[in-house]
Amino acid sequence: MADRSDLTPATLGGALAEGAARLAAAGIEGARRDARLLLAAAAGLEPAAVVAWPERPLPPAAEAAFRSLVARRAAREPVARILGRREFWSLSFAISPATLDPRPDSETLVEALLARTPDRRRPLAVLDLGTGSGCLLLALLSELPAAWGLGLDRSQEAVRVARGNGEALGLGQRAGFLVGDWGAALAPRAPTQRFDLIVSNPPYLADDELAALEPEVGRHDPRGALEGGPDGLEAYRTLAMDLPRLLRPGGWAAIEIGAGQSASAAAVLAAGGLAPAALLPDLAGRPRALLIHASDAEKTL
Repeated sequence: MADRSDLTPATLGGALAEGAARLAAAGIEGARRDARLLLAAAAGLEPAAVVAWPERPLPPAAEAAFRSLVARRAAREPVARILGRREFWSLSFAISPATLDPRPDSETLVEALLARTPDRRRPLAVLDLGTGSGCLLLALLSELPAAWGLGLDRSQEAVRVARGNGEALGLGQRAGFLVGDWGAALAPRAPTQRFDLIVSNPPYLADDELAALEPEVGRHDPRGALEGGPDGLEAYRTLAMDLPRLLRPGGWAAIEIGAGQSASAAAVLAAGGLAPAALLPDLAGRPRALLIHASDAEKTL
């Protein structure tokens, strides 16, 4: 974007056009959308206002802030990372370098579990393994007014972010978060505790897939939330050991999977005695998650 020190004041419309052009030149898909979100943040406006008032002057300080934000996005930093927030399930979540940037396709897991909860006012127990920002657990609790939930994550910083999101969304009284390594963290505290609903988006990328990640993911998502070991299945082997003792009879679990993992991840989980009952597609129709019913151990896909 040009230095405007000797030019007429910038307007929202002019700044938006310049920012979108710079992002498009950097190869950013959805350049105008991203520029609009960044301009709204720099100007302290709602994104709709940027389009509604293109003739509105943009103060120099806001223009400088916008220029800085556009430069970060052109360097392939995701908008959600720049703003420190992501919308998921129509809720606003703070994120940090310790948490994944929630993707809309992960809403598939929330939808699937809610669809199998005919009475949403029951006092259900919900568990989120590898909670990150807490988006999956908190989205579920927002739809289940009598439920309580527990989110586990190995990262202390991720747990801090998730706890803050719970408080900000008014769900802190029904959501607890613990630092721990998968279900093993529960054994000393609640060795007989079982859950009606379990959700997890585990690390599922194989070692040889990490180098090919887009910069928005490879440079900015936490490595520990991506690395699934040599074959991408290490976390599923742990879940295969944990789920049989954690999932209440009649309960449901939804586990996210990576591309091409439907058969291999299902086989690993089935080895633990809980065979997947369904394969769930995401918004693009790609297999996104495995659904497990505690009473359907004998069923296969």
